[in-house]
Amino acid sequence: MAPQMIFVNLPVKDLGVSRTFYEKLGYTINPQFSDDSTACVVISDTIFVMLLTEEKFLSFTAPGKKVADASATTQVLLTLNAESREKADELADRALASGGGPAKEPLDMGFMYGRSFADPDGHHWEVFWMDPAAMEG
Repeated sequence: MAPQMIFVNLPVKDLGVSRTFYEKLGYTINPQFSDDSTACVVISDTIFVMLLTEEKFLSFTAPGKKVADASATTQVLLTLNAESREKADELADRALASGGGPAKEPLDMGFMYGRSFADPDGHHWEVFWMDPAAMEG
């Protein structure tokens, strides 16, 4: 059985700005699933972020729904794991240097460490590391 994949669809105000932001984080764009209203960001072999212009995003939602303003409201927290504390810092620092904004203060519980940032549209991203020994119990 093939591993299950996830496609996170995010509405964006400016596709070019958002696409450049995610490329600066080190992710690639899959041109097969990208056009002038969509960019498919490849996070891993099984995780993809579909950046959709607001108009394109609305074409997939139920009639009458509105696009939430992610800079003013939070509908979802997007969380990625990191292989180390340093890698969590690297990604968060790169996001902040590439046009992202702060989302909240770092979390340091010793066995778990996390950073956060908002992308140019205000979507809230978390990146965390957890000590493997702590996960074993």
